[in-house]
Amino acid sequence: MEYKVGLLDQSPIYEGDSAFDALQQTIFLAQQAEEWGYSRFWVSEHHHSEQLAGSSPEVLISYLLARTKSIRIGSGGVMLQHYSPYKVAENFHVLSSLAPGRVDLGIGKAPGGLPLSTKALQYGTINNGEDFEERLSFLHHLLEKSVNESHVLAGVQATPEPPEKTENYLLGASAKSAKLAASFGWNFVFARFINSDETELAQASRVYRSECSSGRFIVSAAVVAAPTQDEAEELAGDQKIFKVHLSSGRSVTVQSAEQAEVFGKQSGESYEVTEHTSNIIAGTSSFVHDELTLLHKKYIVNEFILHIPIKEKAARMNSIYLMSPANTKAERDEEFVS
Repeated sequence: MEYKVGLLDQSPIYEGDSAFDALQQTIFLAQQAEEWGYSRFWVSEHHHSEQLAGSSPEVLISYLLARTKSIRIGSGGVMLQHYSPYKVAENFHVLSSLAPGRVDLGIGKAPGGLPLSTKALQYGTINNGEDFEERLSFLHHLLEKSVNESHVLAGVQATPEPPEKTENYLLGASAKSAKLAASFGWNFVFARFINSDETELAQASRVYRSECSSGRFIVSAAVVAAPTQDEAEELAGDQKIFKVHLSSGRSVTVQSAEQAEVFGKQSGESYEVTEHTSNIIAGTSSFVHDELTLLHKKYIVNEFILHIPIKEKAARMNSIYLMSPANTKAERDEEFVS
């Protein structure tokens, strides 16, 4: 492969399982991802969810680092609108001091939950997380030890200072987010499984490459692999995503019509919900890799972070193996021998 592949896990709670089971599965999956040659393993942040157990990536990352040996572990991502940039910097400095050279800091702008959980996370704060770019800027300067002398917090340091810095990633789904990442020299991850607009992806790639030639441009893609094309398409099914468009101009993507209605009602604004087909690349591992190769060449993608939206545990694990560098190498070795 001309590109690397990493893995995003949201710690899904399967039918009949508990949150404990889901987190044990995440630990096992991180270990398998390491064995199978994935470049990195990221965990997500979702709040007040009965379907997903991953609500605190920083805590989970610490445990995963202790249970693996070499794979990079990171957040996909920390929802910065809820938190103090100073505390985020401290958290990841501790993680990077515990496991130097293995920690990825991924930052997201989305709320990671419905308005009620967002209000709970921001309860008692003044600006309710509406200053994302200012928070990201302060976080960047804390990590780089470059807080301006004119800043009200000039001289503050986020300790401990790790032997190696984190790799920093901004997660987004627009050219605007790509431009913001480039302005700080951060790597950028385009969430294709949320925004499948190829025009937006193309624009994000152009903007990022024109303003940050040294950073990584990564695409997070939803993929389903199976031994046959028919089986993969059956596993992928007819999945939908739903966008909630609020009267204030904000829009949020959720996974079900029910979540969309609840989000709209909890927002306290008038809203509209639109339904969209999930952009899932489904097929044999060779077919999926061919599709990723096309994206890699067209948009100069350095790496793919794979999101595997399969609702059956064994099939999901098999899909993850089929997409792994270990399986790709095994298939190539078999072709060479034959």
